[in-house]
Amino acid sequence: MTLIAVQVTFRGLDHSDALEADIRERVTWLEQFYPGIVGCRVLVERPHRHQQRGGHFHVRVELTVPDAPPIVVSREPSLHGPLKDVEASAHRKETEVDAVHRDARLAVHEAFDAARRRLQDFAREQRGDVKAHPRGR
Repeated sequence: MTLIAVQVTFRGLDHSDALEADIRERVTWLEQFYPGIVGCRVLVERPHRHQQRGGHFHVRVELTVPDAPPIVVSREPSLHGPLKDVEASAHRKETEVDAVHRDARLAVHEAFDAARRRLQDFAREQRGDVKAHPRGR
């Protein structure tokens, strides 16, 4: 069990226990890349749009680590989502609900993958593993 303080906020969509559990699992997953994480705040937002079709989610992950500014990753909706909408031939209410949860989960995973890369870069900088390139040539 993780000791990281995790705060999950949903804006513009209903709270999902399954999605929150997935987020908490991803926070625990990040610990293997940097065990010193103190806190994590996650915002999953569905921006207001007149036409609510496709995977339009904004996910923001803010990681708190000791003796450093927060590591913030913000993932905006993909431009590929509208293309998938055009390809959909049948649109039913039950598939729309499933798609919302699937698309939100995908957006969360993409944001946490980016957070992992930023955390790994931060860990390398702390260890001094980052090479300094010579100036001017």
